[in-house]
Order: sequence, then structure tokens, then C-alpha cells
Amino acid sequence: MRCLVVNIGQLLTMAGPDTPRRGKEMASVHPILDGAVLVEDGRIAACGFKDIVLNDSRARGSRIIDAGGRVVSPGFVDSHSHPVFAAPRLSDFESRLQGKTYEEIAAAGGGILSSVQKTRGATQAALTAGLQARAARFIEAGTTTLEAKSGYGLDLDTELKMLRSIATVGSAGPLELVPTLLAAHAVPPEYKGKKDDYLKLVCGEIIPKAAAEGLAKFVDVFCEEGYFSVEDAEKVLAAGAKAGLKAKVHAEQITLSGGTKLAARLNAVSADHLEMCEEADILALAASGTVATLLPGSNYFLSKPYPRARRFIDLGAAVALATDFNPGSCPCWDMRMILSIACTQMKMSPAEAWVAATVNGAHALGLGATHGTLQNGKTADLVCWDAVDFREIPYYFGGSGVSWVMKAGAIAYSRETLKL
Repeated sequence: MRCLVVNIGQLLTMAGPDTPRRGKEMASVHPILDGAVLVEDGRIAACGFKDIVLNDSRARGSRIIDAGGRVVSPGFVDSHSHPVFAAPRLSDFESRLQGKTYEEIAAAGGGILSSVQKTRGATQAALTAGLQARAARFIEAGTTTLEAKSGYGLDLDTELKMLRSIATVGSAGPLELVPTLLAAHAVPPEYKGKKDDYLKLVCGEIIPKAAAEGLAKFVDVFCEEGYFSVEDAEKVLAAGAKAGLKAKVHAEQITLSGGTKLAARLNAVSADHLEMCEEADILALAASGTVATLLPGSNYFLSKPYPRARRFIDLGAAVALATDFNPGSCPCWDMRMILSIACTQMKMSPAEAWVAATVNGAHALGLGATHGTLQNGKTADLVCWDAVDFREIPYYFGGSGVSWVMKAGAIAYSRETLKL
């Protein structure tokens, strides 16, 4: 099937080489005025100035979608989330408002392990239904591709249960889910004081089983003081590599753990959080192919200092933005809000925020060749915004502002009757 999107006031193709954008490359998006996009069989057939696209012989006879003079962009690629869980951590929320620290909440039975307990007790059907409902919210907010982690199981059966839920929802669509195994999220209660034994389970059973069933693309590890050391993380990532899983690292969120340098040394696809990074860590990322994924929604929700986005960009690191959606520290699925926080609190420009949420987000999932930009041959993931200037998307906050969303050439969400 072919369709032609016309009457685009500003078209953000984000076109460029299939590499992460760095430094000054992140500073400009060059919107095309009066653009058009031709879509065929789920991919971009032609994209750019209207006159050029309409001159393509395939445009004749295509179904017409009128964008109404508004902004059309690639769908957001949200490269870090924890969307599979049994219940939100509302008690943790109240405790934080009363001044309790992350460590105090965890010691009282909250935190990650409280999600583990509830997730272990949930059925496969319940976890799948919850994820399906959340997936709809992401689509409505303009996200078309989402990384989805396990990590609230911390045993073989529950980790696989979470990953199977991700596979079920991802195959049903329309939201594209990229699965990550995060069994090394914390040490479960039954292994208290026996971290090495738990690592043997993760490396010797959970990772090989998840990989053998094709349930994960990446393996991740929470490399933080009190959780997993650099040495622990290297064991986990080595086991993942042996099983064919690419590496991601939670690093420097709470302490200066050394996880960022490990990620850069191993050329992990991304290192995420990075609040505590020092200049040497940033330079290590800049010299590597590892994307620096910043998650300012969690800093907002936890009232914590933000990552130094300007320093990362100025030193040449490839910066991505993601939601970190999860039940405890960032219950936000709206990438528009993340862009707003990035601009107002981390002093990124609107153009830099857009690049971080599309192009570099795609590279943080190993999808830069097919996602994140509107270029010939790439996946036709388009969002039409109720805006006439791309800077309005981070400028306004408190609502998604999405008019319609196209995923792989099919309308996945619309709050209006499209003109066909």
C-alpha cells in the first residue's frame, strides 16, 4: 500500500549519515518547509520538498494524508524503559515526599525488591495486559519504538515471564518493543549475602536461556555501589556477549562506580543515567561508539541533580534522551516532557533534544540504519504534531500535542478524522 503525506508545514527528516550525531552535529535539524513524504509497504519511498516528492511516479494514485500545515517528524525512539511490572510504587512516592532516601525506602521493603515481589506473584496474562495498556500510552505520546527491560523478576522463571510478555505485546503492535534482559538489576532476597551465587545463576542460566529462546537483544546491568561492581558487570556482559546479546550499562546514577568507562571499553551500545560522571568518563564515551543516554525524567521525579548534558555534548559524546519509564522513579511515558526537561533544566537546544530523542535514540538500540530519521528505505514511523514549529514540542508541556501517529506505514493512533 502507498500513501502520500502532503501539506506539511515543517518536515523534520533528521536526514544524515547512519552514525550517532555528536557535538555541533546535534545543533541543527534543518526543517523542510512545505514538505511531503511518500510511504510504500511500510517504508519511506521518497521524502523532502513537496515538488520533488510529487514528481515521483509512485506518488500518482497514492492515498493522500493532509498534514494540515503542521509539523511532521520521525517517531520518538525511547531507548531506556522498564514497562513490565505488576503495580506502581505509590508507597515509595509518599515516603520520598516525607523525606526518606532511596536507601531508607529500600531498607523498609520498598524500592526495586518491592516490584520484584509483586511481579513474581503476577500471572503472565496480567503482566501482558498491563504492558499492552502502557504501550498504547507511549504510541499516543509519539513514541513508535521502545526499549523494554526485564529486571523485576530476579529469578529464571520471572525474568523469562517478563520477556515473554514483551515479545507478545511487541508482536501484536503497533508499538515496536526492543527487549533487554536486566536480571542483574539487584540481588534478590533469597540470595542476600550470596551475590556471587546469584551472578552464577544470571550468567550460567538466565542469560543463556533468554538468548536461546530469542527473548532478548541486549543484556544490561545495574553497576552501582551496593548493587553490582565493575567486576560483576564485566562478568554479566561477557556472558551476554557469549550468548549473542549486545551490552548496555546502568552507570553512575547514584555513585561514581566506573560503569561508564567499562561501557566505553567494551564498546557497549549505550551507557545510561550518568549523573555522577566526571570529565574522564565523558571523554571515554566521546572516544568510543557508546551512546550516552540521559534520563532526566527520573531526576525530575526524585528531585535529584540533572546530568551535565552540555558537557557531554561539548566534549563530543553522542547524547540520547529516554524516559526511564518505571514504577518507582519515573512514571512518565511522554517523551515530549523529557524534551522539555532537557531544554529547561539541562540547557539543551530544541534541535539537540530532537536529535537525542530520534537519531541517537535509534543508535542507542542498534537501529540507526532503519529508525530515527525519515530517509528513503527507512521504516515509515511518522508523527504529526499539533504545531507549526518543531520548537513548540519542547516549549509546551502538560499534554502530548500529537495529532496522529504512523507506525511502519499504518496509522497507529489519531485524535482526528484523517483527510484521505
